[in-house]
Amino acid sequence: MLNIFTLANGRLFQEEIESLEDLSRFSPIWVDLESPTPEEKRWVKQYYGLSIPDDVMDEDIEESARFYAEDNGDVHIRGDFLIADNDEPHTVRVAFILNMTNPNLRSKGVLFSIHDEDVPVFRLLRMRARRAPGLLEDAKDVLLKLFDADAEYSADTLEGIYDDLDKVSKKVLSGNVTDAIAGEALAAIARHEDMSGRIRRNVMDTRRAVSFMMRSKMLSTEQFEEARQILRDIDSLDSHTAFLFDKINFLMDATVGFININQNKIIKIFSVASVALLPPTLVASVYGMNLKFPELEFLGGWSYPYTVAMMVASALVPMWYFYKRGWLR
Repeated sequence: MLNIFTLANGRLFQEEIESLEDLSRFSPIWVDLESPTPEEKRWVKQYYGLSIPDDVMDEDIEESARFYAEDNGDVHIRGDFLIADNDEPHTVRVAFILNMTNPNLRSKGVLFSIHDEDVPVFRLLRMRARRAPGLLEDAKDVLLKLFDADAEYSADTLEGIYDDLDKVSKKVLSGNVTDAIAGEALAAIARHEDMSGRIRRNVMDTRRAVSFMMRSKMLSTEQFEEARQILRDIDSLDSHTAFLFDKINFLMDATVGFININQNKIIKIFSVASVALLPPTLVASVYGMNLKFPELEFLGGWSYPYTVAMMVASALVPMWYFYKRGWLR
């Protein structure tokens, strides 16, 4: 899918391109290629003179090759953007090419973005740019605002994790944690731990991209100050993610502790039962032996009820003692 974005009266407008001729009708500041077909790549190469490499979306690219500037002035940035899907959270690799010198450009440069699936941050920026006139002025503004929106998207995701962990805390710290509740809590904690780790990696990647833009001296004075503000926002997210990891570790330890308590209760039942049944077993063993002169022979027909009564008494006395000690509660 090939979409271009133009500025009109300070607002961002989207146009879907279906042919090579459509490209000549617009003067875009942003060209977005989502899972581009070979034909769409050929249109971009013919009109803009930009050749999109086949390995532009490779995940195993060297870290040092993710941010660089070519001799002709084109800037290449490869960044990861978070998709906070509850079922399968993951990151999407996006390749940016900032072209500033093409003769077919009637605007101050064009930002090309290539990715394999829809990115929520892109939708967020498009919505803001349509509602807020003057938010974007050129292609560099688009790139900077995308990283700004990415940091805010990470912050919103962190707020959602805070809310979910509060619900887990109420369940875990209620004092009545069954194995089923503990299983649900552990699943939620593991899910949020994975999400927190992805957020931390995402903001680290955003910090590197914004720092590269500042070092490359491609930003104006206002844009440079905005980039510094983005870095400050990202720094504030680090403390929040660190706090979340501590909270997650505490809830994990508490949940595992309650699971151990429940298991100890089961073991205690078997321990009490085995100790309480030991005296009746001893009585039955002694009076059940085939002796030549049985010691209860003098009781005649009452010897069997007497033995059973001793067995019951020898079981009740330990149980009474355990009850008094509070071991049966």
